[in-house]
Amino acid sequence: MTQGILEDDSEGTALDAGERVLHVGRDRPIRISAGHRIQHHEGKCSRPHGHNYEISVVVRGTLTEEGWIVDKGEVTSIIDEWDHRFLLEAGDPLVDAFEQSGDGDAVVTLEHPPTAEVMAVVLERDLEDRLGDNVSGVAVEVAETSELCSGI
Repeated sequence: MTQGILEDDSEGTALDAGERVLHVGRDRPIRISAGHRIQHHEGKCSRPHGHNYEISVVVRGTLTEEGWIVDKGEVTSIIDEWDHRFLLEAGDPLVDAFEQSGDGDAVVTLEHPPTAEVMAVVLERDLEDRLGDNVSGVAVEVAETSELCSGI
């Protein structure tokens, strides 16, 4: 038997290996550029500004017939929907300003302030909802700067 590969029918096949973990962006994070503001913040984060976010994802689940938990491209394409967008909290007057200027498609509206912590939770839930039924859990880490990171 080759190390790491189940070939004996009494042990099952590799596809029957139970829950596995896939890391996307662990050593080389997915990078997106996005603007945001924390509307009710007392400091400079209340002003519109942007970051080059670095995002890492851990997906837990069982293997599909293709031999993976999920195609990495699915994960990155969902995250890329936030690339070069402006993340705003629902009710922020900037949402209407973007709409009125014809750039409504440039806004991602969140139910809570667009902090790194909220971004991680929203991306986790979105990925869980949109990935296959074989996925049992998702954890997301969002680094806003080298000093500020949330998640996992």
